[in-house]
Amino acid sequence: MNKKSYLIAAAVGLALVVWMLSGLLIGSDSDSQAQTAATSEAAAPMRVEVETHTAEPVELSIENQGDTQALHDIQLRAETTGRVAEVLAREGERVTEGDLVVRLAAGDRDARQAEAQAAVAQAQADFDAAERLQGEGYQSSIAVSGAQAALAAAKARLKTINQEITDTRIRAPIDGVLESRAAEVGDYVSVGDAVARILVNDPLIVVAQVAQQDINAIELGREAEVELATGDTLTGRVRYISAAAESGSRTFRVEIEADNPDGVPAGVSATIRIPIEPVEAHFLSPAWLSLRDSGQVGVKGVDEDDLVVFHPVDIVRTERDGVWVSGLPERLRVITTGQGYVREGEPVTPVVSED
Repeated sequence: MNKKSYLIAAAVGLALVVWMLSGLLIGSDSDSQAQTAATSEAAAPMRVEVETHTAEPVELSIENQGDTQALHDIQLRAETTGRVAEVLAREGERVTEGDLVVRLAAGDRDARQAEAQAAVAQAQADFDAAERLQGEGYQSSIAVSGAQAALAAAKARLKTINQEITDTRIRAPIDGVLESRAAEVGDYVSVGDAVARILVNDPLIVVAQVAQQDINAIELGREAEVELATGDTLTGRVRYISAAAESGSRTFRVEIEADNPDGVPAGVSATIRIPIEPVEAHFLSPAWLSLRDSGQVGVKGVDEDDLVVFHPVDIVRTERDGVWVSGLPERLRVITTGQGYVREGEPVTPVVSED
């Protein structure tokens, strides 16, 4: 190769080196600009959509499951012995206080009553005669006292047999429904044996167990709504609140007394709702709720400095379209989109939600 060829090759090589170096410099410049742009973009606050919400009073209620019970559940029992001679009320029939339900055979009671009446009459005559003779000086005071005691004993025996006869007629002690009969004609009953059962269902009692965290919100006399499994709805008032919780469940027995003119039966499942004092709450979409690492439920909002703030909340009522929550400021910009990508204290660019 001649000298001229060497010079040409050297010139080409030098040009190639210069070209490569210029590419590196240009590339380095471009990379630097891209990195600067990325850093600038990362430093810009994230855009989040927000909606402004204002608290409003919301009606709340305590809801529990329960069942209906009769106001009175009475077992009619025999107060004397005897054979059942007649049953005058049928099962399911309404009875009124004083109605004759069961009649026992009198047996020898009528004869014993007549004998006791005669004994009283004789004792009265003896006592009257003793008093007259004492007044005439022919009878001692001891004899008069004896006649008086005999009269008292005769009257006591008459009273006993009269009560026995009364007890053979077993009557309804209260207005109600004859739920069942435990004795039929021909049965022999002794003192204390059940002969019939009477229920009083108007008013009706609805019993529920209320959680300990809710019990302080319930007051005697507070109105309650009762929705029964039968489809009926009753309105009543709280008539009883237990003074002590059940040891196992830590719940309190609460009773609602409700008028029952249609005779809804006892033993029906029920849902009770007891309205309590309204609270200030916000109606939000469940999708806007967030969780702290600790598991605490809350809402992320934006404060006046455009910083993310986490507000713990309590869900006080749920509806089909959203939830009512308490614990928020009266007025708040709630993050509706992007809350999952920002942290507490982080600056953001809030944009009003188009919805």
